[in-house]
Amino acid sequence: MRAHWIGLLGLMAAGAQAEIFRLAPGQDSIGEPGQTEAEQKDTLPDIARHHHLGFDEIVAANRDVDTWLPGAGTVIRLPMQHLLPDTPRTGIVINLPDGRLYYFRTDRAGNRVVETDPISVGRMDWKTPLGVTTIVRKEKKPTWYPPKSVRETHLKDDGDVLPGAIPPGPDNPLGAYAMRLGIPGGAYLIHGTNKPVGVGMQITHGCIRLYPEDIEFLFGEVPLGMAVRIVNQRIKTGWIDGVLYLEVHRPLEGVEPKDIEDLTSLTRRIVAATARRRVIIDWDAAERVFEEANGTPTRISIDRWIAPGGAPILSRQTP
Repeated sequence: MRAHWIGLLGLMAAGAQAEIFRLAPGQDSIGEPGQTEAEQKDTLPDIARHHHLGFDEIVAANRDVDTWLPGAGTVIRLPMQHLLPDTPRTGIVINLPDGRLYYFRTDRAGNRVVETDPISVGRMDWKTPLGVTTIVRKEKKPTWYPPKSVRETHLKDDGDVLPGAIPPGPDNPLGAYAMRLGIPGGAYLIHGTNKPVGVGMQITHGCIRLYPEDIEFLFGEVPLGMAVRIVNQRIKTGWIDGVLYLEVHRPLEGVEPKDIEDLTSLTRRIVAATARRRVIIDWDAAERVFEEANGTPTRISIDRWIAPGGAPILSRQTP
């Protein structure tokens, strides 16, 4: 696989795929877009995992490419730039529509950093709940106890009889590590997987699923009691060097039509983003980004905001 990186500034943790970015005050964006050429044996999921991306995000960025047979020499866009969710930048933040976990912390040198990982989230009939919770338990080589509702669904849909407990090993869908969330009922976890190809899809029973290499790293870094904030922000805005960018994702499956953000929601979001920084908006570009909803941050301001005193605001990630 021949990769052509375009200014990737993430620091790769030794022995792990986690991308860790240093954060400057007021920074709204991390990473840079990139591209690679597929080899004959590649699939988009192969390329996604190699570049620390999820299934849905690489498919959304390459809708003109065959998912399973992209073909030798095909240029694959790598959506490795992300606008940060509009949340407090502390602890773990999970944004369901962009299929990403963000872990904000201070490193050993005292720098504010953020790690981001692709995730799978709950499918339409097993929604991942929104809100703020904490990590209440960490388990290495966990046993999975499928809830009665999950066993009934497997039996009905697949004729698959699940046992009451699945021990650690290659058949355990939790993988090698799990962190239990303090959501009532105790059934929600951040965990690994025995089927990495599905990471990045909306396919779980409500849990947050990561690549094995990502959960191993996160498991070692995250302490008990860490705050976890789960949000649904498919429309994100952010400033990069005084320019306003827009990133839009597809709505989650199972969301009621009345609850899906429309163009009015988009307008409100842009108006809020420009309340204190006045720029001219290219509304045609904003509407196009909204309709495409491919998860790629795109410039929507025609001019550049200049801070008082004449110096443009800098919000690019620092190396």
